Amino acid sequence: MTARTIRIGAGAGFSGDRIEPALELVEHGALDFLAFECLAERTIALAQAARMGDPEAGYDPLLEERMRIVLPAARARNVRIVTNMGAANPASAARLVARIARELGLPRLRVAAVSGDDVLDLIRAGDFPLIDRPGTSRALGETIVSANAYLGAAGIVAALDGGADVVITGRVGDPALFLGPMIHHFGWAMDDWSRLGRGTVVGHLLECAGQVTGGYFADPGVKHVPDLARLGFPFADVDEHGSAVLGKVAGSGGSLTVATCKEQLLYEILDPGAYLQADVTADFRDVRFAQTGADRVTVGGGGGGPHPATLKVSIGYSDGFSGEGQISYAGPGAVARGRLALDIVRERLRMTGVAVTDLRCELIGVDAIDRTGRGEGTEPREVRVRVAGRAARRGAAERIGAEVEALYTNGPFGGGGVVTGVREVLAVASTLIDRSLACPSVHYEVA
Repeated sequence: MTARTIRIGAGAGFSGDRIEPALELVEHGALDFLAFECLAERTIALAQAARMGDPEAGYDPLLEERMRIVLPAARARNVRIVTNMGAANPASAARLVARIARELGLPRLRVAAVSGDDVLDLIRAGDFPLIDRPGTSRALGETIVSANAYLGAAGIVAALDGGADVVITGRVGDPALFLGPMIHHFGWAMDDWSRLGRGTVVGHLLECAGQVTGGYFADPGVKHVPDLARLGFPFADVDEHGSAVLGKVAGSGGSLTVATCKEQLLYEILDPGAYLQADVTADFRDVRFAQTGADRVTVGGGGGGPHPATLKVSIGYSDGFSGEGQISYAGPGAVARGRLALDIVRERLRMTGVAVTDLRCELIGVDAIDRTGRGEGTEPREVRVRVAGRAARRGAAERIGAEVEALYTNGPFGGGGVVTGVREVLAVASTLIDRSLACPSVHYEVA
């Protein structure tokens, strides 16, 4: 690497991701920055619900474990950390990380909390058209529990410019976790659309961590990926123009190829010519990959245009309850007994007047995913009955599992392994707000 190149590693691709590959990157990857991407659409709504019960809660539940594992190694090697594990409470998360650093004997660690994405009061007070369904935010009424705008990299850049060793955000666009260090290091202007677009390409390739090194890619007999149990996470050597070379630690599992990069580039993309991010409207259409060595892929091309005038907001709202029950049947006639079990539960719910919607009655291994009816081969000798549905009241949702459990003594012979469950449903809707209505702010904690 040169002074005009930085190496950024991907430490996580979702909230519950493995920790060992992140530590491997810190210890053996010669990183400058490590980014943990841990927020999904519903994750922050769940975090906001946790914060309602405890004002100090609302950050990622694995934050403490991850920081205790990686902070000593990162501090020893001057690796700076950027993460959205602040979720609904970046300030509390920053306080926790500072406390952990003190306990680990890591003095003068500077932790930044980036906030400003929480627009719950704005959404509750207004009436904003929804973009993923008919209607407006006002129709959701008192069911709304969270509303968070997708901020860009500006808050991360400000925190890094302010000397932060660890930057903890709430909701930001996933590529912004990687774009922020690039802007900070290279001094890119926030309207240098071409570089911001190319940096977003790199961030998008890294944001799901193990997916670009062979996770969610392997298909035995078609696409071989070695040693997935030791899957290594990727890093990128990024230059001042936004081009990069992707790699992984030597000896780690997985595979980094042009094919894995192409699949990740297309992940969650609607219009490759206009990938809308808070920082830039990125253009992926002329991105080019080249295999330049074992587990080394060069990424070039891409660009961008002015950022959108609006920011996307994810609205989390309470949407009733989901109830479920499962039971297994095996041996000759398993499918027929499973179908009889489904018929019984359907009829029982109808007879007893249980108010259930979106009822799914399926045989796992037969039609739970592939419902085309075009299955081939011998009829399976074991099936798993699954009945699930939605209800406005918890009691109605509980009846679904109760009727499945009753099959033990009131259904076909040979049923076993019943599990039941009920959970509150936190659903997500989306809207747009003027970008001036959500601005990042930064405050610091020092160990």
